[in-house]
Amino acid sequence: MSGHRRMRLSQRHVDVVHRDIEDPGPKLLPEFRTATDADYQEAVEGMLETCPPGDDFWLFGYGSLIWRPETAFEEKRLATAIGWRRRFCLGPDHRFRGSHEAPGLMMALDRGGQCKGMAYRLPQAGLEQELHRLIRRELSQLPSAFPWRWIKVATDQGPLRALTFAMDRNNARYVAGLSDEEIAATLAQACGFRGSMAEYLFATVTMLESLGIHDRKLWRLQDLVADRIEASYAGPW
Repeated sequence: MSGHRRMRLSQRHVDVVHRDIEDPGPKLLPEFRTATDADYQEAVEGMLETCPPGDDFWLFGYGSLIWRPETAFEEKRLATAIGWRRRFCLGPDHRFRGSHEAPGLMMALDRGGQCKGMAYRLPQAGLEQELHRLIRRELSQLPSAFPWRWIKVATDQGPLRALTFAMDRNNARYVAGLSDEEIAATLAQACGFRGSMAEYLFATVTMLESLGIHDRKLWRLQDLVADRIEASYAGPW
């Protein structure tokens, strides 16, 4: 941890709320459909065709891509996306980190403020295959709630254009207006076949702090989530 801050949310909290759950398969909302191989191919071709001029292909990660990169990369830089912010605004998740009984609420890149994250320079050799790996992780159903797009990011070495996945506020899965307490209540109990929302938050804040990135919103949420878990499960804590 940077400075003298100590996270309240711990591995102990994550272990307590973890449950072994089998993948229930896609849980589509009305008017959504499962993405196909043709959809993935179209997305990858679009990324390659619209890549800014030059030899470098950059990817901006703001959440799980920071602590679990999906693609190979040849360089990484701390980067700031101006006009965007991390926010728990993508729901409901009935599969990956949530269920029908306790839906998850995922993080996405939403408009407003600024967001410090990591920019990855992907290798030119095998780039198309790396992008196929990426899109299959980020896209499971259409219309996508957080479609790929190019954004400007600032780094110490200069500005970049980077690919990222940003929230579509017109999508039915966009969630707005929740208080920190309401978000924390969801994150403290939701769990799916990939793990719990508490684990997701713990991994994200831990990695950001190790990089010297202090996200005040997420820091408050980890404290609130720990409080919720401690109120629901016996200690000692």
